[in-house]
Amino acid sequence: MMNRQPLRLAVSEAAKILAEAGVDSPRVDAEYLAAHVLGVERGRLPLIPLVDPSVIDQLHKLVLVRASRIPLQHILGWAPMGAISVEVGLGVFVPRPETELLMEWGLKSLAGVSSPVVVDLCTGTGALALSIAAARPDAVVHAVEIDPQALSWTRRNADARVAAGDTPIRLHSGDATDPSLLSDLDGAVDLVVCNPPYVPEGTPVQPEVGVHDPHHAVFSGADGLDVIRHVVRAAARWLKPGGSVGIEHDDTQGESVPALLAARRVLTEVTGHADLAGRPRFATARKVG
Repeated sequence: MMNRQPLRLAVSEAAKILAEAGVDSPRVDAEYLAAHVLGVERGRLPLIPLVDPSVIDQLHKLVLVRASRIPLQHILGWAPMGAISVEVGLGVFVPRPETELLMEWGLKSLAGVSSPVVVDLCTGTGALALSIAAARPDAVVHAVEIDPQALSWTRRNADARVAAGDTPIRLHSGDATDPSLLSDLDGAVDLVVCNPPYVPEGTPVQPEVGVHDPHHAVFSGADGLDVIRHVVRAAARWLKPGGSVGIEHDDTQGESVPALLAARRVLTEVTGHADLAGRPRFATARKVG
């Protein structure tokens, strides 16, 4: 075919535009956008040396959208979480790759537990709850979200996972700060996971977060711990003896969140965990007994 052009050069040019726009991972984003235009997985791009000019045009248009700091996941329409992906868009927090570390830790903590009961607080898209349900079909997974718009995304993703053959999760419209939330689960839960709002109010953030993620899903009071304090209390109440809790947090909270967990007498084995860049990212504990 006439005028076919090397995909590699188009991706390099795209990455250059994104880097100049201040995008954090310009090469990765350029590759995801190219894969999206071509309808293939990102890993298959090296198998496509030449593309039509129309592909280059489509890619360039999407690159300009991404360069305006619209989140990559909003353009693609999805975000990955472990072995699954979830639909994302306006009105719901975009799951981040770092949260997969919390999800993997949670699954490890359930090893050897049959028919576990799991609660995912501040579920957003449902990514954590649904990835755990996908990996553990025997689990009863409860997902809690306060925001109606986010909850509609959770429902959409939950329906898609049921259609894919996963065990349905149980959705709850509820407030993580409500002291009576899911009181029927007191002492009955094997695992509590939470990726709550945790950024201290007023912290400068990237436009993708500040403009496109819901404010209440990102920021949580002057020290960023307003919601986390309630999550710790709820976990201490829900967990059965030997059950585990894992809470994602800001990289400035590597001491404060473990301290909140350690302050509860019923919680033990408090541990801080770093992300792949070595920054404090989530804290875990077990219930005594």
